[in-house]
Amino acid sequence: MRGVNKVTLIGNLGKDPDLQYLEGNIAVAKFPLATTETYKDKTGNLVSQTEWHTVVLWRGLAELAQKYLHKGSLVYIEGRLRTRSWEDKDKNKRFSTEIVGDNLVMLDKRKDGGDTAPSPEVDGGDENMPF
Repeated sequence: MRGVNKVTLIGNLGKDPDLQYLEGNIAVAKFPLATTETYKDKTGNLVSQTEWHTVVLWRGLAELAQKYLHKGSLVYIEGRLRTRSWEDKDKNKRFSTEIVGDNLVMLDKRKDGGDTAPSPEVDGGDENMPF
């Protein structure tokens, strides 16, 4: 049986996307995304819990994010988990788990005037390049 690695998030950007170009002029954008769940505790008080996720987008999806998204933007992201590991300067093994986005839907309402955003749903394709 094949495994499933699928993530679906709706949240707000914690900062503007950071766009970089790798060798071969390949665009990659990275940004933190906050998702907040609200529930009532046993005493009936509302409690909010925020989780932070690192989202990575590639190629055209990365360029689109850099052009149209900003800190606070509300987005729907579909993608998959990827965990990277490396050794820091003290030879400690470090890990980072990221969401590699394959699909992005901009959920903010369009502003009158200014830039006109493209169709709000964008498919990033299947990108398997290492970060």
